[in-house]
Amino acid sequence: MRRASLLLLSPHLRAILSAAYAHFRRPAGGAHGVVSGWSRPQRPMSHATATADESVEFGRLLTGVLLTCHESNVYPSATVADAASALSSARHQSPTLARLSTMRSLGGLRAVSGHLAAASGASSSPHCVLFARALQILAQPEPVRLHKLSAPDSGIVELRLERPEARNAIGKEMLKGLRSAMDKVGADPTANVVLVASSVPKVFCAGADLKERRLMGPSEVREFVNTLRATFSSFEALPIPTIAVVEGAAFGGGLELALSCDLRICGIAFILQCSSFIHLIETSFGPSFQTVECISSTCFAGESATFSLPETGLAIIPGAGGTQRLPRIVGRARAKELIFTGRRFDATEAVNMGVVNYCVPGGEAYQKALELAREINQKGPLAIRMAKKAINEGMEVDLSSALAVEEGCYEQVLHTQDRLEGLAAFAEKRKPLYTGK
Repeated sequence: MRRASLLLLSPHLRAILSAAYAHFRRPAGGAHGVVSGWSRPQRPMSHATATADESVEFGRLLTGVLLTCHESNVYPSATVADAASALSSARHQSPTLARLSTMRSLGGLRAVSGHLAAASGASSSPHCVLFARALQILAQPEPVRLHKLSAPDSGIVELRLERPEARNAIGKEMLKGLRSAMDKVGADPTANVVLVASSVPKVFCAGADLKERRLMGPSEVREFVNTLRATFSSFEALPIPTIAVVEGAAFGGGLELALSCDLRICGIAFILQCSSFIHLIETSFGPSFQTVECISSTCFAGESATFSLPETGLAIIPGAGGTQRLPRIVGRARAKELIFTGRRFDATEAVNMGVVNYCVPGGEAYQKALELAREINQKGPLAIRMAKKAINEGMEVDLSSALAVEEGCYEQVLHTQDRLEGLAAFAEKRKPLYTGK
């Protein structure tokens, strides 16, 4: 039997499952009698490893627990979302669960799962129905995930792109997810910095979903592109700093998303001689070491960021801000060359042109972005917001008008508790404790 790693459960989630399992064991006719007969696995589930069949059994229990808890409001929806993400991790580690999660119908589930088809009368089992409904709702992760970091990094928010089957291509659902995430960040007074990253290896965002685009008519394409442009503009207009973490490909709309961020960090593969340094690389980098490809005597380690606005090759133009933001960053002539030719450029060229702020070894871009976010997070939140406002608005007008913008922004921080706290902390030689007031 092929073995599959089982997800590590947090103590909080294990407690939730334990309590819910006990709740389900109530006699039929109780508050949740529909699942009261669920049988316990033959042997205890381990944190470390389990057979694929055990993973499926665990998936049955977990999805049923989550769906029932969510529908009955027994447990907070945040816990349900957290556990659904855990189920997604388990799905990727178990081939059987992966096949189950791709099935859209109860019949399809029965066809591939011995748990659902072997027993007589399984077709009428409420457990099967519950499992099927739960998989349909929970097994497919959202294409955009928002996560608030906990102390000591409170105030830092992660926005992750998670659509591996399409290399994070932006379709209707991802666009909807991006808009929703940005609205939530904009309405959160505790958010100080946003990190935009990908959970998909070797890609940040491959651009628009061209398979979906082929099925759209001209009016639908116009509406989609206008909405995407407005979404990136809203993201650029967020009052707090945003940092794009680019590892792998950032093409078309993916590059336009990165350009709408305030700062950009990318990774680059670094080159070493293979025979002498493979052991050193593995020893030095440990879990963060990603890939090594041997070409004669040379090693390429990590994953390089690659950028492009290839739209002219499809007889269109960048439509989500690329023709406007890129020249403001790299200059008019260089932007014209990149857009006219649609050519790809690598991390080294990106940092030399100013497209990215930092270029670090592949696999380390997120850590560098997090370090920057932590530095920003320690500063006065209102001061950071006003500094961003002064820079953004001032760059769009003449110098005299820009200085007036700066004056207005300074006035906003002059009468704050944080300004007084900063002066007091300096006098007392201690770290300031800013509250954003």
